Amino acid sequence: MADFDDISFDSGPAPDPPPRFSSGPPLWPIAAGAALVVALAALWYFGRRTPTPAPAPQTAAQTSAALPRRAAEPGEPIDLPPLDQSDKLVRTLLSHLSSHPAVAAWLTTDGLIRNFTVVVTNIANGETPAMHLKPLRPAGSFATKRERGLTWIDPASYARYDGAAAAIDGLDARSAARLYATLKPRVDDAYHELIGPDANFDRTLEKAIVHLLRTPVVDRDVELRTGRVSYAFADPALEGLSAVQRQFLRMGPRNVRLVKAKLRAVAGFLGIPDLALPPE
Repeated sequence: MADFDDISFDSGPAPDPPPRFSSGPPLWPIAAGAALVVALAALWYFGRRTPTPAPAPQTAAQTSAALPRRAAEPGEPIDLPPLDQSDKLVRTLLSHLSSHPAVAAWLTTDGLIRNFTVVVTNIANGETPAMHLKPLRPAGSFATKRERGLTWIDPASYARYDGAAAAIDGLDARSAARLYATLKPRVDDAYHELIGPDANFDRTLEKAIVHLLRTPVVDRDVELRTGRVSYAFADPALEGLSAVQRQFLRMGPRNVRLVKAKLRAVAGFLGIPDLALPPE
């Protein structure tokens, strides 16, 4: 067995608090964190599956379980420590995969594999996993602008997420897939501990990835409705998205595209059929 250390892969009275998005966390959006962890989390998807014979012609509406799998990247032949002792290994392997500060920030937390499974489960359910991603809080504050008597998202806010998007964009998709295959047994242990012995994390992760990929890319200015302490999207189609999708939108169109593209690239190395993913 290989040793994992060798593996490379403003002054005056305080003003009223500004409105916030009623659908998101009270102080900060976690789209960047969620997207980052899910992009990293795409590592833990489907393991070493072998392709199945091609069935009759498929449609995108069919469930992915009915679709043929492509060959996935293999993992490293190392001895895995028990789940409670796995943080050192995860930090070592992920540091080989990326040295970006956003990745390093997540690695300062404890219970990394358990944290990962909870975040992915939240996203799969359309929920924002803010409380599990505090090290990834973006700098600065959410900003709006007033034009034509209306309130809009200030595009300058999008730059708060450039670092997280860059971290995701810089991941090597093939290496990510190999990392997944290496750590998959302990991810399964954490998910069974969280949900139950018969729970299938593969399907939950697929649901999370697909859910983020279904988030639209909005290139136009985004209007907001304001209340005493909350913002909401003026466009019913956007406000009708899930909580995590609304947070994801706050990364801005450029960053959303980067994240979605990387999710698709990693999926290819993990054997996920194209028809299991939303159209680009």
